[in-house]
Amino acid sequence: FKVAFKDPSNPESGFDFLYVNKSDYEKLGVAKKELIATPAFVGGKEVFKITDIIGSEPDLGVENLKGSGLIAGETSSAYDDIFTLTLVLGRTVGIGAYLVRLGQRTIQKNTSSPIILTGYQALNKLMGVDVYSTNDQLGGPAIMYSNGISHLAENDHLSAVASAIHWLSYVPTVRGGLLPITDITGIDDIERPIGFVPQSGIPYDPRYLLTGHEDYDGQWHGGFFDKGSFTETLAGWAKSVVVGRARLGGIPMGVIATENRTAEAIKPADPADLSASEAVKQEAGCVWFPNSAYKTAQAINDFRTEDLPLIIFANWRGFSGGQRDMFDEVLKYGALIVDAFVKFQQPVFVYIPPHAEIRGGAWVVLDASINESVMEMYASADNARGGVLEANGAASVKYRTKDMLATMHRLDEKLKSLDAELQARVCDVERQEVKDAIQEREQALLPVYEQISVQFCELHDTPGRMKAVGVIERAVEWETARSYFYWRLRRKLAEFDLRKKVLETYQVGRGDTVISAVEASRLIKSWFLETPGATDALWGDDKAVLSWMAQQNEELEMKIMKLNKENVVQEVFDVMTSGGATATIGTAGIVEGISQALLTLSAEERDNIKEMIKSTLQL
Repeated sequence: FKVAFKDPSNPESGFDFLYVNKSDYEKLGVAKKELIATPAFVGGKEVFKITDIIGSEPDLGVENLKGSGLIAGETSSAYDDIFTLTLVLGRTVGIGAYLVRLGQRTIQKNTSSPIILTGYQALNKLMGVDVYSTNDQLGGPAIMYSNGISHLAENDHLSAVASAIHWLSYVPTVRGGLLPITDITGIDDIERPIGFVPQSGIPYDPRYLLTGHEDYDGQWHGGFFDKGSFTETLAGWAKSVVVGRARLGGIPMGVIATENRTAEAIKPADPADLSASEAVKQEAGCVWFPNSAYKTAQAINDFRTEDLPLIIFANWRGFSGGQRDMFDEVLKYGALIVDAFVKFQQPVFVYIPPHAEIRGGAWVVLDASINESVMEMYASADNARGGVLEANGAASVKYRTKDMLATMHRLDEKLKSLDAELQARVCDVERQEVKDAIQEREQALLPVYEQISVQFCELHDTPGRMKAVGVIERAVEWETARSYFYWRLRRKLAEFDLRKKVLETYQVGRGDTVISAVEASRLIKSWFLETPGATDALWGDDKAVLSWMAQQNEELEMKIMKLNKENVVQEVFDVMTSGGATATIGTAGIVEGISQALLTLSAEERDNIKEMIKSTLQL
């Protein structure tokens, strides 16, 4: 290219445009299409003013970004289609950083592996001062592991690869495939009781519920899952919720548990802001904050796309609704939990452990009616609680002082005697004396009756009432919960597999006739009840249903084939009897489809089908 200077003898005065001469334009612009130019004149000669440079090499500018956008879109779609995981073992910048997030699951090496949008040198130049000294300040594990971008942080390359392979051990080989079940013989026993039992009013590490722990005497107290099978992820972020993967009798599961102790959320000071300082926020246990609600929703989505069943050990008093947390979008992130449950397709168990509770809005986002086709709620027998308000709050609203006084006068013999005496007295002085005695007695009884009112309200929050009003499936003793949920999970996985086959039979033609997953489960139950000796009560026995599915496997396959045939027949019938052009075109299409299909078959198969048509239509 050449330059059209304003004054060729004085280039410092600037230029008007860039151009090429005619011969170069014919070679570059006409033949090779490497530039676009318009005619112009420089020094009385015709030249071609360059308006656009296409270039001779690919991927010079926006087409590069288009490719990056394509990768971003495919990575986002891949998260729902396959298992996606990113190992960050070196610097990842710009679109690379976005791809890390779009793939969701991330393992980051602790050193020299920042996830950044812009390098620290460029930021320093932008601000005109050397604020940052390394890229790790912008996107190292201290930032990305603490904000939930990185699920795991490992010390070296080998550890990161080992963690990735271990993660894959929980996941089916393909989406919708069989879960990788391991043999736990010699490692743990399915039917063993759970040794670790939470105590009322004593904070504990919720991981002990899952893993068990060793006491001060060196004695092992087993947890809910197989020994040594729990792997925690996202541990650096939103520490008021614990999430990870574990195995129950060798079956992989996702797990979410509530932290009942106070946790710290640390927000680092930005060196670019001279007025900034590190902020440390105390987060109470058993409460959902914006970050922990988002972490819960993120984990549920991860488990969904890994096809893992899920169990939640729930102990939430509600969402943090203060001004700062409302501003920080706790409402939005709480709603994401519901969105995640609605999309879930594997079994979900919500279990209230011993001395735990679910209150108010926390119950709303965990209730089984959100996705009744996969979710079930359970509670520890006797000492789990659930309700709109805690008992103290309910008593202050529904069992006020006037109600406590009425209860005293109904139950206390001394007060009843004083009430009778007051009625009998006529003299004002004597009546006042009795009234003073009544008031003194009421004040003496008030503390204990406050406790009675709380106990009365608490009795409305018990597992017995939860079961009676149908919000939980049943109360499960904590000690036997491992065995119960193992068999429940096996039964649900088998039932869901059969249900999937039922639903597939309705995916015929236009798919006008469809049934919900709940209706498909009811159909399976009706098949079960057709079996001699089967009862409604036996349908609730997981071992009995598993045994029935195994024994009746061939018959169930025949029922599926019959159902498939019935749906095909119904679809053809609906098309041919729909009337008007739809029936005409549909009938012609059916005949044409049969004709084309016959061409692909062997002579023997064609003869069999022709004979079938003749006998069925009585031709």
